[in-house]
Amino acid sequence: MSGAVAFDTLKFVEKLEAGGFTHAQAKATAEAFAEATGQELATKADIAAVRTDLRTEIAAVRAELRTEFAAVRAELRTEIAAVRAELRETELRLEAKIEGVKSDIVKWMFGTIGFQTLIIIGAVVALARMARP
Repeated sequence: MSGAVAFDTLKFVEKLEAGGFTHAQAKATAEAFAEATGQELATKADIAAVRTDLRTEIAAVRAELRTEFAAVRAELRTEIAAVRAELRETELRLEAKIEGVKSDIVKWMFGTIGFQTLIIIGAVVALARMARP
């Protein structure tokens, strides 16, 4: 069969027969239609060959898609692992910064408490000196 689009005469004949044509009338009409439109008549063998070709092409596309899906899955797994590692690294850095800030807060707190204690002791000593006769 050449590159022309195949005309399914069998289906055409069946439809004409279903509409009331005799088999001979339907066959003659199908042949005349195919000749008038310049299309080749498709035989059952032509249709079977097209189906076989289509099945082969579909199988090839499916195999190609499976391969591509597998590659995409592998790539996604790699990228997800990299993102998780980066998140864990960021989490560890944040935890370290939080610990540093806690340490600074404790230092400032004890420094402030110590300074306040010195001021209170100084005030008590000053009041005690002033209260002595």
